[in-house]
Amino acid sequence: MTASRRPEALDGTEDSLALANRSRPDLPVQVLYIGGLGRSGSTLLDRMLGQLPGFFSAGEIRDLWQRGLRENALCGCGTPFRECEVWTGVGKEAFGGWDRIDLDQVQSLARSVDRHGLFPLLMAPRAWPPFKRKLDAYARFLTPLYRAIHEVDGTRIVIDSSKAPSTAFVLRQVPGLDLRLVHLVRDSRGVAYSWTKKVVRPDMMDRQAQMHRFPPARMAVRWVTRNGMMEVLGRLGHTEVRVGYENLVRSPRRELERILAGLGEPFQPRDLDFISDGQVDLRPNHTVMGNPMRLDTGPIQLRLDDQWRTALGRRQSGTVTFLTRPLLRRYGYQP
Repeated sequence: MTASRRPEALDGTEDSLALANRSRPDLPVQVLYIGGLGRSGSTLLDRMLGQLPGFFSAGEIRDLWQRGLRENALCGCGTPFRECEVWTGVGKEAFGGWDRIDLDQVQSLARSVDRHGLFPLLMAPRAWPPFKRKLDAYARFLTPLYRAIHEVDGTRIVIDSSKAPSTAFVLRQVPGLDLRLVHLVRDSRGVAYSWTKKVVRPDMMDRQAQMHRFPPARMAVRWVTRNGMMEVLGRLGHTEVRVGYENLVRSPRRELERILAGLGEPFQPRDLDFISDGQVDLRPNHTVMGNPMRLDTGPIQLRLDDQWRTALGRRQSGTVTFLTRPLLRRYGYQP
């Protein structure tokens, strides 16, 4: 991809980033961030919230640069990302077109700041000026991106289910965003087992591509650190609601009502009529990335995935339980 613009104006005139930032600068874009660890039901929750009036399911915006722009993976609507009318409109609104940004630069900036290993700097970015400069440079891409999603779709709340706490820490430093959190948790043993399974990605151009796989012990450590980071975020003053995957599947209507109440979002009972008899009726969406179920539409049966109880070996289950015991109890799970 060729680049004709960078975040700073090159010729003394206002570039597309500045113009986008000018579009309603007095009103922050409301971003509802679903965070935690993958394989916890984030795509399902994103899709369910996206059925509500004024909510837009954007999927994992963190992966837009790679999965969307570089790999041209399928949008949730089933169209390749670069051919999707909604995302084409977002690119034009934010930057004057996706080809107007230096994708190498964007991804380099993202990799230099959006990393869990940089947690201390994400907590206090001003402590290291070079890091803060990179964070500010990356933010100059994110502000117009989220505002463009908000304006192109005419939405009130942008749902970002990127999950990674590091991304949420980045977003809290981005000007013009009002960040709120849904901390999604799942039994650590269920998460660990899910990461061992082979899952084909139907949204990739390579139809044999699979989702990443990792051993249970490694995911147990990630489960502790990722959920711990989300708790820190909640203590920094952001509105936060904690949701359990198991409760979401068993009682979807009640959990959505609880989420909306916790966020202070008004709703009408009829807004949740897409939920009935253990299933949800989902409309097409425009998620960037997520679980393959983001491509499904129509009635979707909700079934609790607790296969780990019989499929995860005793030794592996014991290891995961030992490593995650304190937080398991904290979140109401039986060690």
